[in-house]
Amino acid sequence: MEKLDHIKAIAFDADDTLWALQNYFEDVEHEYCELLSAYGKEKEISAALFETESRNMADLGYGCKAFTLSLVENAIRVSYGKVEANVIAQILDLGKSLLHLDAKPLEGVEETLALLHEKKKEGRGLKLAVFTKGELQDQENKLWRSGLQRYFDVVSIVSDKKPEAYRRLCREMEVKPEELLMVGNSFKSDIAPALKIGASAVHIPFHTTWAHEKIEEFEHPNLRRISRFAQLLEIL
Repeated sequence: MEKLDHIKAIAFDADDTLWALQNYFEDVEHEYCELLSAYGKEKEISAALFETESRNMADLGYGCKAFTLSLVENAIRVSYGKVEANVIAQILDLGKSLLHLDAKPLEGVEETLALLHEKKKEGRGLKLAVFTKGELQDQENKLWRSGLQRYFDVVSIVSDKKPEAYRRLCREMEVKPEELLMVGNSFKSDIAPALKIGASAVHIPFHTTWAHEKIEEFEHPNLRRISRFAQLLEIL
């Protein structure tokens, strides 16, 4: 695999790149649909939830708290206001359970970050950052629970990963866009906008993708695809 010798900084997505998350959301959504089974089939309730989340994103953003609010709003909507208070309480508990995930690093993540960090300490490595979207407190807590915070020079938590957010990250890391490498699982949030500003990107697909993150993928000269996190070391 061709080396990326021009790179001076690497930014890593967090959820489903450093640790698993989407599968927990899917488990919660499945339990949620069971709680609301009196008001429709699982497919129908999930479709309604997708619409509710889509409407709320501009106001609520991303993350567990926004998701929980959408769960409650959607329950009221699909039940035509008939959902009982004890069911709402159970829905709130489901949403809040996502705030306490262990954030265990995925296979190869900590070992790879440790090697990259060690190279930097020896004066021959790259600046490392976490660059993720979501709710500030939730993302910070997951990073601390993961035990990975000690490997990063910069932690940037943003409301959305638009190209301008990537440009701000470059300024914060004191590198040019073409000197940045973005590593993540979401083609929509991690890959496409990074390539748009002239950065390089490494796509590591997770086994499941949030419906709101699905877009048509494409090839690009600055794009690499790997299947295991540790393969990063082969191109750096």
